Amino acid sequence: MDDDRRIALFLDYENLALGARDHFGEDFDLRPVTEALAERGRVLVRRAYADWSYFDEDRRMLTRSHVELIEMPQRMGAVRKNAADIKMAVDAIEMAFTHDYISTFAICTGDSDFTPLVHKLRELNKNVIGIGVRDSTSKMLPPACDEFLYYDDLAGLDPSARTGSRRRRSTGSGSAAPVPSTGNETDTERAEDPTAQRPDADRARIGQPSVEAHESDRFESGQPEPGQPESEQPESEQDLAVLVAQTVAGLQSSSAADVTASALKRALLRKDPTFTEAAYGFRAFGELINALVDKGVLETAEGPAKGDPVVKLSERGEREEGFSLLRDAILAEGDGAAVPLSGLKDRIRRDRPGFTEKTFGYRSFLQFSRAAETAGVVHLTKTDDGYLVAPQS
Repeated sequence: MDDDRRIALFLDYENLALGARDHFGEDFDLRPVTEALAERGRVLVRRAYADWSYFDEDRRMLTRSHVELIEMPQRMGAVRKNAADIKMAVDAIEMAFTHDYISTFAICTGDSDFTPLVHKLRELNKNVIGIGVRDSTSKMLPPACDEFLYYDDLAGLDPSARTGSRRRRSTGSGSAAPVPSTGNETDTERAEDPTAQRPDADRARIGQPSVEAHESDRFESGQPEPGQPESEQPESEQDLAVLVAQTVAGLQSSSAADVTASALKRALLRKDPTFTEAAYGFRAFGELINALVDKGVLETAEGPAKGDPVVKLSERGEREEGFSLLRDAILAEGDGAAVPLSGLKDRIRRDRPGFTEKTFGYRSFLQFSRAAETAGVVHLTKTDDGYLVAPQS
């Protein structure tokens, strides 16, 4: 426990909401962020900064995720673009001096204005993790951080599956929530958006669904809100294998040290405090590890202490088999020609029900496909509408 990093999470929420809306056509989802940080340490502080009158739905999601909301209201007739930025920077510096047990600051934004804050925190011997949407992140910010995570690449997010929603939004049929101006758009762009800075009732009158409508749809369909913590255990051993493989992959990528069984158990508990191996019929965590070794998900080696083996993802050829499934799906869909990446996962599942790239330790189908390209199996080409993938000759 003493070796775990202690993390303070600061969210420049307006920047994140704009990035998710503009580049994905959907709401920002906090859960992939908190899960990525749980693989790196204990998140002790969670704060988000915005004028929350523009983010009613998001506010409820964040509250359920135990985020402290810092209100920075916009004054009528005045532009206060940097008000939340300044408050967030001041709070982070104050915490660096008053909470010396905080070892790592996670700064979630793509705004280059936070680069001096990152430099100062590192001067104070603090580790800094940056998180931002790839296409709305300044090129100045990632090199300043000790580690930078692109929101697009986090577990649970698959940009290749979102191209349809992005196209729908660009043609005007989307229902993105309004957000306040951050000063980055022009007056003409703001004038062209009839929903910008309008109250909920006005949005309903011009055809935009209200917050209450979103809530009603979600209630009727039984869908959880974006970022809402799920306390339920995975429903099957397949889900358990995915959870463990994904967590091991995250631990391996975030640390140069070997991943031990005890470190894996702590990371699983940080992701879900209700996690217990007994829910799957195992008497001890070591028994669970041995079962996943038998299934070919994990491999173990002698660890630093008796009963605490080193755990890593299996290299027994399952990954190559997965790459072969991808290549076969491309050939079936395009007869050797390039095909859109979106939809290929469903095509693979027709032949292999239950297929998921996460059992191989990949966070998304796009990451799995990039690995297949590196292995010389396929070739990826990025287009305005997403990715095209073709078999390599």
